[in-house]
Amino acid sequence: MSTIAFRATAADRDLVDKLAEPGETASDVLRRALRVLERERWHEQMQASADRIMASGEDINAEPDAW
Repeated sequence: MSTIAFRATAADRDLVDKLAEPGETASDVLRRALRVLERERWHEQMQASADRIMASGEDINAEPDAW
């Protein structure tokens, strides 16, 4: 495991404290936040793909199932 340095401001520290579940460390909170950001990015990419399909006029419901 490696260490990543993070210089938290007072506001960052307050936010970490506010978001911490009982028994969670600051590292736990930051790990959880990173996972949330990862899911958010995945959702944004899926939405962009859906928007491209809609804009192209492609109707994937009209295509036969692949399985």
